[in-house]
Amino acid sequence: MRRMRRLPLALTVLAGGLARLARLARLTRLTRLTCLTCLTCLTSLAPAAASKTASAAASASPSPLQFSRCRELAQFECATLAVPLDRSGAIPGTIDIAIARRLSAATPSASAVVALAGGPGQPALPLAPYFAQAVAPALRTRDLIVFDQRGTGESDPLTCPVLAPGGAVGIHTLGGLVRRCGEQVGPARTGYSTAESVQDIEAIRQAAGYEKLVLYGTSYGTKVALQYAETYPSHVEALLLDSTLPPEGEHPFNVASFEAVKRVLAELCEKRACATISHRPLREFDRLAKRLRAAPLHGTIYNGAGRREHATLTEGGLFEILLAGDLNPALRAMMPAAVQAALHSDGAALLRLKLLSEGLVPSLPRRSPPQQSAEEVNTALLIDTTCEDTAYPWNRRSPPAVRLSEAERALRAIPAGQLRPFDTETALGDGLTAGCADWPYTTARTPVNGPLPDVPTLILSGAADLRTPTSNAREVQRMIRGSQLLVVPHTGHSVLGSDFSGCAKAAVEAFFQGSSVLRCAPTQNLFSPTPKIPDSLREVSEVRGLRGRPGRTLMAVLQTMVDLDRQVIGATLQADASLPSGSSFGGLRSGYAKITRRAVRLHDFSFVSGVALSGVFPVRRGRLGPATIDVGGYAAARGDVRLANGRATGALGGHHFDLQIAHAKIASAPSGGQWPSLSLEELPHPTLPRLSPLSRLP
Repeated sequence: MRRMRRLPLALTVLAGGLARLARLARLTRLTRLTCLTCLTCLTSLAPAAASKTASAAASASPSPLQFSRCRELAQFECATLAVPLDRSGAIPGTIDIAIARRLSAATPSASAVVALAGGPGQPALPLAPYFAQAVAPALRTRDLIVFDQRGTGESDPLTCPVLAPGGAVGIHTLGGLVRRCGEQVGPARTGYSTAESVQDIEAIRQAAGYEKLVLYGTSYGTKVALQYAETYPSHVEALLLDSTLPPEGEHPFNVASFEAVKRVLAELCEKRACATISHRPLREFDRLAKRLRAAPLHGTIYNGAGRREHATLTEGGLFEILLAGDLNPALRAMMPAAVQAALHSDGAALLRLKLLSEGLVPSLPRRSPPQQSAEEVNTALLIDTTCEDTAYPWNRRSPPAVRLSEAERALRAIPAGQLRPFDTETALGDGLTAGCADWPYTTARTPVNGPLPDVPTLILSGAADLRTPTSNAREVQRMIRGSQLLVVPHTGHSVLGSDFSGCAKAAVEAFFQGSSVLRCAPTQNLFSPTPKIPDSLREVSEVRGLRGRPGRTLMAVLQTMVDLDRQVIGATLQADASLPSGSSFGGLRSGYAKITRRAVRLHDFSFVSGVALSGVFPVRRGRLGPATIDVGGYAAARGDVRLANGRATGALGGHHFDLQIAHAKIASAPSGGQWPSLSLEELPHPTLPRLSPLSRLP
């Protein structure tokens, strides 16, 4: 391995924050599609504060919790529990754990469900209503306990001044930033391990008076749940694990994720779904990864003002797009066509996909600055827990440079086939390995030991999940006798939050009724791969009934509108929120489209080179109204197209037409499948897709 590794763009320290850490925080969220409805239940979280300095020793019997009505959470009561920062007593101080409880009856039940968020670093209290919905079958006879784990949300959130806007001045590497963060936290940094969170759960159980717990965790929350089950097996009634990590946590180089790439892409292209895009989509993906290894992809994209901007994609960036697809199925659906185009010297779609995965598409109105989500991962806690917990292949007493060399040596020992189509540089650059090599360790890592209890266990895994692939779930299933594993097709990370089929929800119902969980019925991929991207009008088919250039131009008009619809859906999913009025999207080839609550305005907006659309669609009740589009561009048959009442009428190149849009046969992948549509007003529950303003032509 070359010692002078290329530094991915996302590792660069930027004014206002680190893009790399922001990406890591985004990708550890619990759910993308449903938890947003919970955010209105909370106001802003408590301001960041360091843990208290008052000395406190660990207590074997915490004082009973004093619950009172929550100010922001309806049907929940709230309390705080002071726990030691360091139960060994070496470091003084306490942490106030913020807890919310929903009773199943007038008095507390004998057992409770404890819901654990992802991360590490994701607050759980903002998700309390979602948790109640997700595990409703378990709550008929059990209370629900939700708490912000130490250092997150309202439980004395951990802070590193270096992570604040402008705080990283003079720091140019992720390792330097991680080291400075650890120094700023000080000796207390050893108090934010998963093992300490496990002890917090036990303290909550004792203080609340419960005999046993049902532990429900998602992603990192499954690691906490499993470690609690190892440590306190007699207090565990059942386990519900969604998007599972093994008890010891992720592999330092996320080998299982790399091994799952080909399987996930194969599922996306199953049943010849990619046949019109490429005869060998997996081989093309391999070819592109090798090409990016040799040299990054450079090109231009059009921003929300229709201006050209330079963009770059590396091999590591390609893997990041894949990972983002775990939480945004629209990204992954657009990937095969973008990869195929990039291999044929047309990188525009892939570069646009990169920016979309980073949340940089669309351009947002200046009057609507980005707002911090109440569920946002605490980056300081993410760094601290990851560095302290992970079994990196180095001696913690070694200097940082030696640690990194030891990691590289261990990485070279991994067979290349386990990482293919990516290389060792991508594996080392993913996650926080390169940064944690600089972490200021003061203690040795405590290994996790002990068998898991044979308790009723349901494990949910998304077949399209790269972050916590199904191989993790199978490993945990082998550890727990009698456990049940449900693999949900065409579903990524956080199964209960992203399964459109309802299979996972039915499995939870059956599990808590004591019934066997049934396999998911075969389903169609709702986010089917998007069709091949035309580079020119010559590659566009004619509309039936209108031949030659006018017919190809009309088809290009319809394809342009469909492409805009897909960008809106992808951006809405990526943003975890509705798009603010005034959001604008650059065209693939030129121009822009601006979307407000009252209109969609196109200005030389182009998806096919040489065909540009201008016009205004009124928006009424979340649907596009009839509009007349001016069609121009050097390749187009110029004229006007009116879209109204399911018909396209007008004249192009002097040829008049009046056609039903449904008969146009707009290009689609063989799997067909209308994408689930999203309203600009709000995201839907997965099982209740809404119509997008752009999902149907007027």
